[in-house]
Amino acid sequence: MLGSEYLNWDVAVVGGGHAGCEAALASARLGLNVILFAIQLDSIAMMPCNPNIGGSSKGHLVRELDALGGEMAKNIDKTFIQSRMLNASKGPAVYSLRAQADKRRYAWEMRRTLENTRNLCIRQSEITDVKVDETGRVLGVYSESGAFYECGAVVLCTGTYLKARCLYGDVIHATGPNGQRASVGLSDSLKRLGIRLQRFKTGTPARIDRNSIDFSKMEIQNGDEPIVPFSFDTDPRSIQRAQVPCYLTYTNSLTHEVIRANLSRSPMYGGVIEGTGARYCPSIEDKVVRFADKERHQVFIEPEGEDTSEMYISGMSTSLPEDVQEAMYRSLPGMSGCRVTRNGYAIEYDCIDPTQLTTGLMFRDICGLFSAGQINGSSGYEEAAAQGIVAGINAARFVRNKPPIVIDRSEGYIGVLIDDLVIKGTNEPYRMLTSRAEYRLLLRQDNADIRLRPKGYGAGLVSREKYERLISKTREIEDEIERVRKTVIAPSTRINEFLRLNGSAETMTGVTLAELIKRPELSCSVCAVIDSGRPELPEDIREQVNIQIKYEGYIKRQAAQVEQFKRMEGRKLPDNINYAAISGLRLEARQKLEFHKPVNLGQAGRITGVSPADISVLIVFLTANKLQ
Repeated sequence: MLGSEYLNWDVAVVGGGHAGCEAALASARLGLNVILFAIQLDSIAMMPCNPNIGGSSKGHLVRELDALGGEMAKNIDKTFIQSRMLNASKGPAVYSLRAQADKRRYAWEMRRTLENTRNLCIRQSEITDVKVDETGRVLGVYSESGAFYECGAVVLCTGTYLKARCLYGDVIHATGPNGQRASVGLSDSLKRLGIRLQRFKTGTPARIDRNSIDFSKMEIQNGDEPIVPFSFDTDPRSIQRAQVPCYLTYTNSLTHEVIRANLSRSPMYGGVIEGTGARYCPSIEDKVVRFADKERHQVFIEPEGEDTSEMYISGMSTSLPEDVQEAMYRSLPGMSGCRVTRNGYAIEYDCIDPTQLTTGLMFRDICGLFSAGQINGSSGYEEAAAQGIVAGINAARFVRNKPPIVIDRSEGYIGVLIDDLVIKGTNEPYRMLTSRAEYRLLLRQDNADIRLRPKGYGAGLVSREKYERLISKTREIEDEIERVRKTVIAPSTRINEFLRLNGSAETMTGVTLAELIKRPELSCSVCAVIDSGRPELPEDIREQVNIQIKYEGYIKRQAAQVEQFKRMEGRKLPDNINYAAISGLRLEARQKLEFHKPVNLGQAGRITGVSPADISVLIVFLTANKLQ
């Protein structure tokens, strides 16, 4: 009989995708014994859809994940083949780093990291049941073979595998992404535990043989120089390299004609697909129908790696039949003779209603059961990984009887993501957007380490050495800002000539360097030629100085808004509050508050159906009953 040491674990992580990897690493690095279950080991850290990390708003999540002590940023720094800073022509609040990955190397490097992490065991097995005792506390999990793995906490990171099926045209396969095995038993186990499930859908485009593409008829998309790393711990000098180009082409009237003529053959429009798709990442069929007035849509041709000829056709996910896919892709400029290597397909799957979770990502009614990633109704590798590290940290803290780590909306995009899911819920795959963050000028990707590394240090995932480096960096930023504010530039012919050359108004009196930097046409780097006392500083520190000075007024205004937010978050709502007995609350508000059970006034105010007037009633109730 197998020894108990093989079947008893502190934390069991179910699923080896991006959420599962971060959850398992977080718990193991905190010193707990962790077992990670994957249906197939070859699917660990797999990129079944777009072969990139980051992008608009998603780059913020990866930077924050890194600040907390996660792995995704470090892994993409090892395995990228092209890197670009998106939205660079806009303000720093929406700058977002995006890197094209070598998808095989990415998965291989992540698996190697997992295999070389102490306290972490990887097991190929399908988990079919979660065991909970009569008090509602997790006891462990059962595998498909009937083996029972006792553990103190379970983290569900099943991605798009729960009762998954892939579809294109009339073809339906009961598989997970990329033809991997689906998880067929766990959904029923979750239902028996009283967990509410919903059905979502996502999709992926075809892959095309690069040798059959005429890139001369496309626009080349080169990477940035110099390359900016994702991880705050990566030396920028170590990752400067030759980059692989991507390409841009467009759909046209012929493409749209082919699609419209065959909509009845799409399982999306034929009623075969039951799940709800992502509004912000529609299939090409959806784009053509919903945006009928648009003459063309962007299509990015992206390599899947350096050692493969497969190209990812970004912007054209589809579930149309094979013959229609071929005609559709061949209608694009440069692809008249293209050869499909893998068909595009839609995939639908079970996921949970995330309003059943706390902001620490534990089920409210099942102690020790956590959930992270696409099972929570989100979409994307980055959203999954961000939830994974939070769930992994909190599973470890639960086992050790410590309170959960919570990131609120004013602290990070991760906080916005989790808060939106567990407070508002979602009726479609949730995608992170910069517009979802109220305090996005404070939650920039460039200062993610300043915002969240202290929390990672407090959780135990960030070393003292890295934390002290952050303290030193913060001090250097403050000292340089103070110096720039005190440095007075006297008027002179040379200074006014400098201003004229940069399209800036001349000055007849002394002006501080900070006042010049605040001008839209000037910056710290532009003003370097007139700043004789300028010290040698790393570029990331110089960037912080420039942003904090240039946007000082806006930053102060948003900081004041955060203070108001914090006050509302600080007004706690008792667990046993009887909303039905509070006169003045509307019926809808009573029902929503009872259902969601918010822990503070801030959360209550973000629940759909709870109005500002209802919040005023709650404030009066709390004050009258001396509950706050």
